[in-house]
Amino acid sequence: MACDDEVIPLQDRIEAVGDDADLQEVYDTERHLLYVACTRARDHPPVTGMSPASEFLDDFAVVDHPRAR
Repeated sequence: MACDDEVIPLQDRIEAVGDDADLQEVYDTERHLLYVACTRARDHPPVTGMSPASEFLDDFAVVDHPRAR
């Protein structure tokens, strides 16, 4: 999946928004769609893209947790 900055969240949707409440809803929906796509992968989701990457990828940062080892 292409996780470029203007692809996720989709720039066209952001530009079409009229007020801040709708903008937050667009961001929440786009973030949810990325989460669902990534959690449906059987092993590891293939993440592709060009710089700058989507800000939403920070939500999936690997945390060095003792139980994860």
